[in-house]
Amino acid sequence: MIGLRTGDLTEIAVLGAHCDDIAIGMGGTLLTLCRRRRGLRVHALVLSGGGTPREAEERSALAAFCPDAELAVTVGDLPDGRAPQHWDRIKDALRTFRATCDPDVVFTTQPRDAHQDHRTLAELVPTEFRDHLTLGYEILKWETDTPVPNVYSPLDAATAEEKVKLLHTHYPSQLGRDWFDDLSFLGLSRLRGVQCRSPHAEAFVADKMVMSFGGGDE
Repeated sequence: MIGLRTGDLTEIAVLGAHCDDIAIGMGGTLLTLCRRRRGLRVHALVLSGGGTPREAEERSALAAFCPDAELAVTVGDLPDGRAPQHWDRIKDALRTFRATCDPDVVFTTQPRDAHQDHRTLAELVPTEFRDHLTLGYEILKWETDTPVPNVYSPLDAATAEEKVKLLHTHYPSQLGRDWFDDLSFLGLSRLRGVQCRSPHAEAFVADKMVMSFGGGDE
């Protein structure tokens, strides 16, 4: 497997439709990036949960998942499950958010996600972040929408286990869900690890990338 390097990251954007999307989809990658690059600027936008106990969960969780980072979090108040009906509000929120940051990489939901909120966000992100590397993370749930990823972020076992521990600690409102458990999260990350020859991994979908080949007179 050929590895591609992004170079030194100084700023990233992470977006989710709901509180916990980002942590579930890429919590291990966040831990890895923030520890590798102290002072990394992390701009987070979550569309729903604002003004509810879930916002407090999200702010606490992202602070834990982004150690030593410069973290800015915006949590909106869109109604859960109604994103397609609020296209204009999401578009405006993304435009406002885009004006606050110029990330090296954008992480968001993946465009073939079966959940309408995730899918709507994924479809709109490229309309504002038009010239950015955008990676869509996967969110495990009961729908059979698990993507075929083409980008992997390797994780060691300790980071994968830390991710699961932080999910349980910071999202108590989700503990009653039948899929929100250690076996689900570690099973998926182990599967993605097998696919990239790592103990664990998180996987992403990239729609379009431009690659520059080295060699020659360079």
